[in-house]
Amino acid sequence: MDQNLLLKWTTQRQLSVPTLLLKHYKELGLKENELIALLHVQSFIDEGDGFPTPELLSERMTLSMNECADMLGRLIRNGFLTLDKRWDEQGILFEFFTLDPLWIRLMKLLKGEQKEKQEQQKQSQEGLLYKRFEEEFCRPLSPIEAETLSMWIDQDQHSAELITAALREAVVSGKLNFRYIDRILFEWKRNGVHTVEQARAHGEKFRKYNQQPRQEPKPIKVDSYPSFSWLDQS
Repeated sequence: MDQNLLLKWTTQRQLSVPTLLLKHYKELGLKENELIALLHVQSFIDEGDGFPTPELLSERMTLSMNECADMLGRLIRNGFLTLDKRWDEQGILFEFFTLDPLWIRLMKLLKGEQKEKQEQQKQSQEGLLYKRFEEEFCRPLSPIEAETLSMWIDQDQHSAELITAALREAVVSGKLNFRYIDRILFEWKRNGVHTVEQARAHGEKFRKYNQQPRQEPKPIKVDSYPSFSWLDQS
């Protein structure tokens, strides 16, 4: 390979394309030619040309100048590209492209997918929790019991693991009822118990305290004094 050609190739700028964009551009509503056009626009921006014309863009693509102009307009209307204006130091107004809307939409998509995944995981955990309660109670839960279980999760913000630990504590204590489990969760919350490990440590501490021998109170020694009755005094 010619040395000058190799030097030119190695000194070229590298365009960094996020893998997440390649994975999710279809979900964003982008077509392949639109994705390539956006990458070309970003390449022009990196080279110092913030406003590549449709003519310049068509030189790099298999599309005509009019097709590139239509595509740029469509990308702007669909919220993938923005054409901003700015005054330079000489007071001249110039226009430039920015791909910020594309990155914002990609970030929102990923956040939405993460939230949906967390919601699915939460529903799965709740389903297993209901099943665990019905197995321990050996019967389906009543509507009131099911509502109480939902309140522990949604309103009191107890995790499924902590509720399961409270259920286990009730089984060990031989007091398998929702009122007792609710009392356990209330005590844990009041004492700052948020994890299963903290609940286990709190339970062991409570049992050790109850197993300590109770000391009988010592009788109060009363000094004896000679009795005296003012009625006997003449």
